[in-house]
Amino acid sequence: MTLEFIGYAAGRQTSETIAPDGPTIQPHYLREIARTHEQAGFDRVLIAQSASSPDGFVLADQVLAATERLGVLLAHRPGFVAPTQLARKFATLDAFHPGRVALHVITGGDDADQARDGDFTDKPTRYRRTDDFLSVVRRTWESAEPFDHDGEFYRVRGALSDVRPERPIPVYFGGASTDAIRVGGKHADVYAFWGEPLAGIAERIDQVRAAAAGRDVAFSVSLRPIPAATEAEAWERARDVLRLTQDRVGEFKGRRDSTEAVGSRRLLEAAATGDVVDERLWTAVAKTTGAAGNSTALVGSYEQVADSLLDYVRLGVGTLLIRGFSPLADARDYGTLVRLVRERADATDPAKGRPTPARHATVATKSFGRDCGRMGNDQHSTVGA
Repeated sequence: MTLEFIGYAAGRQTSETIAPDGPTIQPHYLREIARTHEQAGFDRVLIAQSASSPDGFVLADQVLAATERLGVLLAHRPGFVAPTQLARKFATLDAFHPGRVALHVITGGDDADQARDGDFTDKPTRYRRTDDFLSVVRRTWESAEPFDHDGEFYRVRGALSDVRPERPIPVYFGGASTDAIRVGGKHADVYAFWGEPLAGIAERIDQVRAAAAGRDVAFSVSLRPIPAATEAEAWERARDVLRLTQDRVGEFKGRRDSTEAVGSRRLLEAAATGDVVDERLWTAVAKTTGAAGNSTALVGSYEQVADSLLDYVRLGVGTLLIRGFSPLADARDYGTLVRLVRERADATDPAKGRPTPARHATVATKSFGRDCGRMGNDQHSTVGA
């Protein structure tokens, strides 16, 4: 297993702790965040999608043009673009930047956000549509001859693309529901999870593998590391993050309805067991925001956070999607973390990535307030990146 690190790029800097400032598209920032990730040793950056987001294909092209080896993981919601068109768009981007483009399929768990783009289908229907959609996309990429397709949602006659990827474009897939696991098990090259406790990730890996029925599926976990030189300094940063998130929560809490998202419910269930799970998985931001997105953190020294990331690797996770609460500064800072994880993974196993069994996969909780009270008072603000 080769470890892959994915960061996050957007048109301007904003997060739970940083209010957006200035135009939605700031070309200098996008180029800087892309180059910072490349210099820090990341393999790709995620370009997210929502009903209000800028065009991801344009952002992806700008990121790829500004860097030499960094790849993009471009999120896409099936249902708004014909699958044959989507396949050609990705294949065209890949032709200019071979091997640096991947598709992240987000079926959509927020009915209100889907409706903003005119989609009023329910979640089970959306997942059936995604299944049909990906069948056509794959065939468009692979077929050198015209083909027909008759599905529940898509029918094509004599479909043929003049541009096809020389190497397969990886398909990443997100979702936590039973429908998501069924469709993702069928189509995903990489199945992506939010940062649950180790026991939850182990459970979900087993579920996806069962749904994959022998297909070789890799796995990704998304986390928000808060590392520092010492554990005390890291918890000071975490306290800053929580305070700033609480100050801003009214600004963004209503933008996404996470009540129907199974992934959000799973994060909140973990948060209900304690503010800290599995030694250092911190759930306070997820609890504050209603888990409306990737919102669990790993808090500790660089070495401690690296070891906690490797606990997920030992479960079979090969991709680590990590992004910070100060996106630019944290992307730069994560270079140390990326290096440590890779070095320790190589040192642990001579085969470079055949992970050893997990040290633990049971939930252990402790009080965030009690732990913070034992730690030092050095101040390390996450604001101002």
